[in-house]
This record gives sequence, structure tokens and C-alpha cells, in this order.
Amino acid sequence: MITLSKKLIITEKPSVAMEFAKALKITTSRKNGYLESNDWIITWCVGHLVTMSYPEKYDEKLKFWRLDTLPFIPEEWKYEIIPQVQNQFNIVQQLLQREDVEEIYNAGDSGREGEYIQRLVFMMAKPNPKAKMKRVWIDSQTEEEILRGIREAKDMSEYNSLSDSAYLRAKEDYLIGINFSRLLSIIFGRRLAQNIHEDRASISVGRVMTCVLGMVVSREREIRNFVKTKYYKIIGEFGEEQASFKADWKATEKSTVWESPKLYNETGFKKEKDAKDFILSLSNKKAVITELKKSKQKENAPLLFNLAEIQNECTKRFKIKPDETLEIIQNLYEKKLVTYPRTDARVLSTAVSKEINKNLNGIAKGCKDEEIQGYIKKMVEEKYSTNLAKTKYVNDSKITDHYAIIPTGQGYENFNSLPQLQKDIYLVIVKRFLAIFYPPAEYNKIQLTTEVEMDKEKKETFTTSGRVCINQGFLEILKPVDKENKKKKSTNGEQDVENKEEENKNSENKATDLEILKKLKKGQEIFIKNFEIKEAETSPPNRYNSGSIILAMENAGKLIEEEELREQIKGAGIGTSATRGEIIKKLEKIHYIEINNKTQIITPSQKGEYIYDIVLQSMPDMLNPKLTASWEKGLDMVAKKEIKPDEFMTKLENYIHSKFNKLVVKI
Repeated sequence: MITLSKKLIITEKPSVAMEFAKALKITTSRKNGYLESNDWIITWCVGHLVTMSYPEKYDEKLKFWRLDTLPFIPEEWKYEIIPQVQNQFNIVQQLLQREDVEEIYNAGDSGREGEYIQRLVFMMAKPNPKAKMKRVWIDSQTEEEILRGIREAKDMSEYNSLSDSAYLRAKEDYLIGINFSRLLSIIFGRRLAQNIHEDRASISVGRVMTCVLGMVVSREREIRNFVKTKYYKIIGEFGEEQASFKADWKATEKSTVWESPKLYNETGFKKEKDAKDFILSLSNKKAVITELKKSKQKENAPLLFNLAEIQNECTKRFKIKPDETLEIIQNLYEKKLVTYPRTDARVLSTAVSKEINKNLNGIAKGCKDEEIQGYIKKMVEEKYSTNLAKTKYVNDSKITDHYAIIPTGQGYENFNSLPQLQKDIYLVIVKRFLAIFYPPAEYNKIQLTTEVEMDKEKKETFTTSGRVCINQGFLEILKPVDKENKKKKSTNGEQDVENKEEENKNSENKATDLEILKKLKKGQEIFIKNFEIKEAETSPPNRYNSGSIILAMENAGKLIEEEELREQIKGAGIGTSATRGEIIKKLEKIHYIEINNKTQIITPSQKGEYIYDIVLQSMPDMLNPKLTASWEKGLDMVAKKEIKPDEFMTKLENYIHSKFNKLVVKI
């Protein structure tokens, strides 16, 4: 009689299996597709081993795209082994069915997609029913974390709701993609082919992909149709010859031109002549300082990186695409240098924050970068606190599967062999991490309001402000980055949104000498030196780049106009941290969008715009973030056991039937 004595671990790929083997001190030579010692067997997937079957596997007739076979919604779903990885599946299946295996550890990627990959294998392989099934969930691939994950592995049934969500996501993408791609191709394919001058053309739509295309095309058309409008602002200069300051005019209820049709907006006139006439009306008037606010401002370091934020940062800094950023950070993760990359959180858990000195000590001992060592040395010398418990950087309620991306403080034996770009990205992550321990940046700020008295009741208001940094704090680490980014402008005079925000902050200074403002007093009458007209013009929105589109996808809920629905799906973007980069890559691959390799600016192709128009005409809600984000919210609710899988599936099927009924009538 065989004694059950083995424990089997299944990882996501061979390199991860090797890390588990090292952690468990398994030195046995590698066998065909697995490792084995007296107590442990470790094997691996190679990405997906199992996939959903195409419609023709259900019925050969479904190979052809015909209206009478749609919509296609299977009663029982079929899956199959991917031919290229059949051998590895066979190895995994044999190991899962071994009678001497008493425990099976699912050590797949710790996320929804990783759960799906492994569950498909278990479903097809039919493991030994006597074996206990456990789930390993880890945040990094350090030896310590791997051993903790194995030691604290939970019964796999505790992740059934995550598995349900994963299966539903796949079914939803399959049903939306296959049914509507076929239907729209049947209805509009010939017209599309004529427009793009091809013999035939198919239309590819997807739950997330089509919505992102809509964002890109809508933005492009907004820019294309934008008409620049000139208007004329008034700048006043007050004070003496050697000690003057400039201030911007703004129409208030006290103004002689309040709500005048001559105004473009409250800061300027439509016509230069009206602006000149207004300046003349200010001649020989008295100016008095009516408001003077002096304050100290503190600004804390930004939150830590999640995947969307680091993808956006790397697009700006290194002009690389989001999928390349993910690939690099995944490699850093596998080299034990950083924590799990596919995370939406920008904060740490309470438990991790209590152990954070381990990460800091590891960086201090292992990272040989002189700049990093300088920052850590100052932390020690200045005795900066590492107690994060009550800071904004620790919040258990904002973490679902994983906390933010941070350096582990380990893996430095792998660092020197990394390509330069990977080293640079690692150091970006380290700097963002170290910055949270530094004190806030501190500023002296003055806000000043000057009123030009027109008569007893009417006054014209001019405002200015000045700000100076008196303590760099965390900016000692991050300010060089800001300066560098500020210089980088993309084509067509565009600038990244975050940089513009930073520029707007800096514009408060307006070349004003803070010392001049500090000497002034409320109620003081001041000399009017002169007034000038400054020509301004409205500007169109920026095009997305391959990084900012990722942030837009993550925050798509904010684009929803209805406040109640926006609040209802708060936190639900379109796509997930693991898939957004791939969506952009696919849209480019099928020539719906084009990405400039130098600037990473995204524009729609001609074909992409035709597809957009077809979808806008036939099923416009597919272009709306509201629909896609609400579906993502539904999947999240399934994972959290707030709704049952059958309820989600019923709503999805009803949506498909409803759309088909409306579209088929139009034919």
C-alpha cells in the first residue's frame, strides 16, 4: 500500500519554480518538467496550458460567420489543451494524479488571472481527490516570503469566489468579442472594406478594447475640432521702480465690467480694443492692499507606485510602452528586487509597515548606488521616523490583493547583471519608496489682493501670490525628477498632465520677489506703476500617451457624468492592472491606433476611426466607460461574494440578447 507523503507545488513558470526550490532547499537535479525531493515535488505551468474552445469545436457549422448562428452562448462550456504546451500539461496532470501526493499547493501568480490559469489546469487534469488543495499567496519572491506563503497557505476553497470572477471575466470577454465582432462584421464589414480600400474587412470589438478606442478617438476629434480663441488679460504692476510686483486682474461683482458681454471670461476681454479702453479707465486711480495672507505650507511625498502609476512614470521618463514596463518590473520581481507588480494599491498594509525596517536595512546594505546611499545616510543622521502606522502611506482598507510596489531590500546579487533600463526603473521605485520617510517639503506663501478704487462702490481686483521653498524635505529625492520632467515636452506643444499641474504650482511665483510682498501691509495704499495687456488663447486637451491612457483607464469611473453611478462604481476602472498594457498593445497590433515610438503619443488610425463610427452608430454604450467600468465592478462584487456568479451571467446574457434584437432589426 502506497503511503501518501508528498507535497506538490505548481508555479506559474519554471523560473518561479526554481525560487521555490531554493527556498525549500531542494537541490535534486531537474527532471523532465518538474523537480522532486523526498518531501516535495515542484512543477510549473508555462503561462496558459488550457484555453476556451472556439465555436467550431461546439459545431463545425459555427466556423462560418452567419447571422442565423448568432448569438452564440454555450450551455456547457468547452475547454482544450493548447497544443504547443501539451507535453507540460501531461507532466502536470500525471503529478496531480499521483497517489503519493497528499497536499497540492496552487502557487500560481497571486491575482485573478493567475488563479484562472491554475484552475483551468485543475479542472482538466482532475487531481488526486484524496489530496488537500491549498493556495499560496505571496507579495514577493524572496525566500522569506515564499516560505511564509507555503506555511500560511489557505484551503483553496477560500479563493473560489476569486476563481468565479476569473471564469466570468473570461466568458464575458469571449461572448462579447465573438458575438459582436461577428455581428458587426456581417452588417458593416463590406462598408468598412470599401472605406479602407481593402477586398474584405472584419471588425474586432471587445469589452475593454472598444472602450479604450473610444477614449482615443473622442480625444483626437476634440483636438481636431478645437478652435483656438484669443482673449486679452490685464496685468497690473504696483510698487516702486526697484521694488514692484505684478498681479492679475479678475472681474468680481465689484467690477465696472461685471458680467459684461465684452468679457471672454472673468480674467479677460474678447477684443484687444476693449482691454485697452479698460486700462484707460484705470488711470489716476488709487490702489489699496485689501487682503494679505501669509502662511506656511507643507507638502508630503506622493503615494507609492501601483502598476498604473509606474507605467505612466516610465512612459514619461524613458518613452517606453506600458507592456514593456510591466515586463521589466515582472523581471525585477522574479529577481527578488521588488514586490508584486500587478497591484492597484498605492499604500502599504499595517502588517508590512511594521516590518519595513527590513526593507530599508536591505537597501542600505545591498544597494551600491551612491545617490541612494546618500539618501539613506541622511535618514540615519537626521533620525527620520520609520513608523508609518498613522501616515497616509498605510491603509488596509485600500488594499485588495496586494500592497504597493516597493523594493524588497533583497536580490542585489542579480542587480549588476541587469540591463541599464531595468536598473534605472528599479532606482525610480527605490526613490519613491525612500521619499515617504523624508519630512514634508515646507513653503512660505503669501497671497495678496489689491483693489483699484473706481468710485465708492466699484473696485477692480488684482491678485498675486508668491511661494518659496524653505525646507526641501522629500523633494531632495524627487525634485531632480520634477525638473527633468518639466523640460520634456511632447510634440504639438503638448505636455503631460502631471507636469502641467506642477508647472501651474510653480507659476504662482510669476517672477515675483517674495521679499517685496513680505514688506507690504493690509490697508496700505500702493503706487500704480502701469498696466499691460497680455494676449492669451484657449488650448485643446492633450493627446493621450501610452502611459497617461493607462491612468485614464484606471480612473475611468471619474469620466462618468452621473454622480450617483460614479460613486456606485468608485474604484472600478476599465480593465485591470494586469491587462491594461496588453489592451494598448493589441489595439496597436490590429492597427486601430498608432503610437509614436519617440514620444509615445497615441493617435487613432483611419481604420480605428471607421470602427469607432460603426460602434457609435450600432452600440454606442460599448464606447462608454460607464458600461465597461460597471462590468468590472460586477466582477469585483463576485470576487467579494456580494453577488452570485449566476446573477452576473444572467445579466450578461440578457445584455447580449437585447443588443442583438435591436441590431438585427436594422438589417
